[in-house]
Amino acid sequence: MDNNLGTIIERRIEKTIKNLEKNNMQAFYVKSKADVAAKVAELMKEGDTVAVGGSMTLFECGVIDLLRSGKYNFLDRYEKDLTREQIEKIYRDSFFADTYICSSNAITENGELYNVDGNSNRVAAICYGPKSVIIVAGYNKIVDNIDDAIKRVKKTAAPANTVRLSCQTYCCEKGECVSLQKAEAGMASGCGSTSRICCSYVVSAYQRVKDRIKVILVGEELGY
Repeated sequence: MDNNLGTIIERRIEKTIKNLEKNNMQAFYVKSKADVAAKVAELMKEGDTVAVGGSMTLFECGVIDLLRSGKYNFLDRYEKDLTREQIEKIYRDSFFADTYICSSNAITENGELYNVDGNSNRVAAICYGPKSVIIVAGYNKIVDNIDDAIKRVKKTAAPANTVRLSCQTYCCEKGECVSLQKAEAGMASGCGSTSRICCSYVVSAYQRVKDRIKVILVGEELGY
């Protein structure tokens, strides 16, 4: 990355970290994805029960490999040949985890987390249940405000994830949410497909339990 651009990105990250901390969330910066797994390990104890939300970022950063190291009781939703019933049991057991790790669809410079889910297990765990929540996000997830977070999901995150999951939705085919064709596209506006992945919308504006949510911002583009 160009040094000048890197400086601007780091300043934006610094602003976001300060505002996350004002909102009672603990925040960290690591320069590259190679540094993420070590930082995550610092925030857990060996033997902890750990669960994860669906996230390409966690694979890219080696977090899934860390959790499969045998040092943790990992509720592995990605284990081969799991039945749907077994996966749903993991979703429910995740609420009793010591640590829940996921990414965020967007993080505002004001220190807010914006997340949209289909099954809603991820947003539910972010809100309540696990003792500790660790969010890992590349700098590409940082946006100016909630309006830009909404646009990011409709134009980038949701379309990319529907392609990854082979969902039969408008955004999978067209590359953006159908609601953007309307004069006023509200946050929850979307398609009527049974494969729709945008079902629950959550803004985490302030964490009542100080430092329960920990955000690791990475100086690289990660995930969708």
